Amino acid sequence: MPLTIEQYLARVGRFVDEPFAKQLRKQFQDSRGTSELAVLQAPSRDEYEQLCRLVAVMTPQEKADADRLSDPQIQKLAADAGADTALAAIFFNGFVLELRKK
Repeated sequence: MPLTIEQYLARVGRFVDEPFAKQLRKQFQDSRGTSELAVLQAPSRDEYEQLCRLVAVMTPQEKADADRLSDPQIQKLAADAGADTALAAIFFNGFVLELRKK
């Protein structure tokens, strides 16, 4: 059975605010202090809550087609959920990559 978007969300959230995860995030900080590269491995509580809202506003059809959403669809979902658009894009791209690993 293929990975669902809800399962992927749970997997992303397994290290929310863990001390080791925070240390990992610091390793990936850029000159602005951001660490997008590590967001799917060690999200902050705020980032994870945004992702939870993002998945919560999705329709059953959007969830079934989560690996085929267009940029405008992702932008609309992010706006509807009050989530950062870049974070949403990273999340969905990570989901697609995870599906392709199988």
